[in-house]
Amino acid sequence: MNWEQLLSLKRYGDKNKRLRREQDETRLGFEVDYDRIIFSSAFRSLQDKTQVIPLSKTDFIHTRLTHSLEVSVVGRSLGRLAGQKILEKHPHLKTIHGYQMNDFGAIVAAAALAHDIGNPPFGHSGEKAIGEYFSLGNGKRFKDQLTTQEFEDLTRFEGNANGFKILTENRPGVDGGIRLSYATLGAFIKYPKESLPHKPTRNIGDKKFGVFQTEKAIFEEIAAELGLLSVRNGEKVAFARHPLAFLVEAADDICYTIIDFEDGINLGLINEEYALEYLIKLVKNSINTSKYHSLTNTADRLSYLRALAINTLIKEAVELFLKNEEAILAGEFHESLFDKSSYEAQIKDIIKISVERIYQSEEVVHKEIAGYKMLSHLLDTYTRAFLPEEEMQNSNFNKLVRKSVPKLVINEEGSVYQILLQICSYTASLTDGITVSSFEKYKGLSL
Repeated sequence: MNWEQLLSLKRYGDKNKRLRREQDETRLGFEVDYDRIIFSSAFRSLQDKTQVIPLSKTDFIHTRLTHSLEVSVVGRSLGRLAGQKILEKHPHLKTIHGYQMNDFGAIVAAAALAHDIGNPPFGHSGEKAIGEYFSLGNGKRFKDQLTTQEFEDLTRFEGNANGFKILTENRPGVDGGIRLSYATLGAFIKYPKESLPHKPTRNIGDKKFGVFQTEKAIFEEIAAELGLLSVRNGEKVAFARHPLAFLVEAADDICYTIIDFEDGINLGLINEEYALEYLIKLVKNSINTSKYHSLTNTADRLSYLRALAINTLIKEAVELFLKNEEAILAGEFHESLFDKSSYEAQIKDIIKISVERIYQSEEVVHKEIAGYKMLSHLLDTYTRAFLPEEEMQNSNFNKLVRKSVPKLVINEEGSVYQILLQICSYTASLTDGITVSSFEKYKGLSL
């Protein structure tokens, strides 16, 4: 892979090549990507979607929206720092093509901003609820009407693939979705493969999948434009990651490791002294002990250690990226950057505590159980309304349900798979609060 192709400014529908040296510096294409994402309704919905604690009303707890903004800020720093060194190593990118250090930052920032845009309500338990509706629940009735690949898309419903769908799908009057540059879309796709085969290798890019069958054609077009390396022959397409996807992933890893931990401390789920000790281990080489001991309250101490920890991990992620740049460009780097981290032990300790004290806390588990049941009921309601069994074709209830979801645009000529995927994508677009109110409405519990 080469950087000139990887930094493509092309957008869906372009007939002519967009050249970097011809860009308006006051309205750079990669910065337009950021603007289009932040003004999209899909991004705004993240303000009422779970990051750690579902349906939390506590002021300082992160939502998917605040998390995405923070990941974007960290991603911008990662991109700029890496971009500066890449331009020094490959000066023709600047002298001949006009690329600047900030281009790398803008691409990573935009992709990081969108990284959770396809996630369902109630966090990763929402993904499981949608998938298990088809693998274990009433959705099994559709299995014989789907190909193996289509059924896999549904039973392993994936927020990353749904995000790619949101960003690229054609809708009536809207071609190419949000119409982002292919460079940003490439950096967004952490798992550049279809749902099958499932985890064929230990390559980090095979951990999950990033594209449904409905977006396979645009996925292949983007990969071809960017020059992504094909890693599997045959019908099941898969490509090496876009190099900047490693930085997007690192930005997310930094934020959820440090900031979810911080939320746990603020909620009282993790003992302050115990927690601060773990953060100090991470920043022991850069901490100013006299300044730290002069801070008199938890919030200030936590803020100081958080800033140091994020800065420490940003610097190391860039070092690891640059050290492995050639292997990454050759498609031969198969781990996340932090799998190579000298702070791996400290990071694992922090994540272990977060899992035990936050993600598996009683409050989280109880709300995820409720969310699971609500999403399953909504999927049952929508599938029975839009794909009714013969005896229910003229059911008045189903007619009322169809009228109640005007944003769910179903292509009447679409296949069963396309209709089911549209229902899943719509359900995934709901906020935590709207999921609750919709469930209550269809159960007759509210007016």
